[in-house]
Amino acid sequence: MFRIFRFVMAAIVAAGSLFTAPTLSFAGGFWGPPPPIISVCADSRFLNKIMHRFRYQVRHVPGLPDVAITGFVNIHENRFLPLAYRQPIPRLYCGAQAVMSDGTQHDIWYLIEGKMGFASIGDNVEFCMSDFDRWYVYDGRCRILR
Repeated sequence: MFRIFRFVMAAIVAAGSLFTAPTLSFAGGFWGPPPPIISVCADSRFLNKIMHRFRYQVRHVPGLPDVAITGFVNIHENRFLPLAYRQPIPRLYCGAQAVMSDGTQHDIWYLIEGKMGFASIGDNVEFCMSDFDRWYVYDGRCRILR
């Protein structure tokens, strides 16, 4: 009885390896280049939060034009400061081009902080667009977030 059980288990393992071998060769780029690695900088949760907060800023800061962010292009990661003993908050610095509702594009710089949401639940994002930072919150030309 034990020999039959071992034979059945060996057959199942062998059959499983036959079906997984072709998928490994497809992952190597058989049908084309592998998909690009998408950074956390391009995560829609953070980009949507930036769009929402920017709309609030434009409505409540006097002297800003009535525009909205409609999309982001050229999203890139500037630097990453991982969680460490002397750095208890992981930070990811990102940059992009914000496409505005009037058709113009502006440089936008943003910072994603891990575990800095409300009551340390979730992540936080801070952003700056140099033409729209009237009070120089992030220094001239968004120097702090670059």
